[in-house]
Amino acid sequence: MFFLIFAVWLILNGKVTAEICLFGLGISAALIFFMCRFMDYSLKRELLLFRLAPFLVRYFWVLVEEIVRANVCVLRIILSPAMQPEPAFVYFETSLKGGMARTLLANSITLTPGTITVSVEGSRFCVHCLDRDLAAGMEESVFVKLLEEMEAKEKEWGF
Repeated sequence: MFFLIFAVWLILNGKVTAEICLFGLGISAALIFFMCRFMDYSLKRELLLFRLAPFLVRYFWVLVEEIVRANVCVLRIILSPAMQPEPAFVYFETSLKGGMARTLLANSITLTPGTITVSVEGSRFCVHCLDRDLAAGMEESVFVKLLEEMEAKEKEWGF
C-alpha cells in the first residue's frame, strides 16, 4: 500500500524531482501510520493478501468457468420450448467463518446466471434459483471448497 500511495503521489505531481520524492515518501509514511492507527489497517493483513493471491486467481478462474456453464444452462432453459423452469428457493448452511469469505460466496452465487443470493444470516444462505437443476449441490459447490481452503490457509498462517 505504501508503494501504491507513493506511485499515486508521483503520478499526480507529473514530474520526478528529489524534493517531490522525499516529500512523497514522508506523506506516504504518514498516511500508512494514520491508516494503521485509526482505520484498523494492518500490514500483516496486506501480507495475507499477497500470500492468498494464487488462491484468488484460481477462484477467479473457477468463477469464470461457472458463469459460462450457468449461461449455457440458462440459454437451454430459454430456448427449449418443452423445458419449463421450476423456480426454487434454496436454503443451506455453510461452514465458512469469515465475513469476507461469506460475502465472496454470496457475490459469486449472484454473479452466476440463474441464481441470486437473497439473504445471508450468519452461516445460513437463502438463494433463489431459476430452475431446480441450478440448485443441485450448492452447499458443496466448488466455491465453498475453495473458500474453505483459503480460510484454512489463513488459520495456518496465524491470521
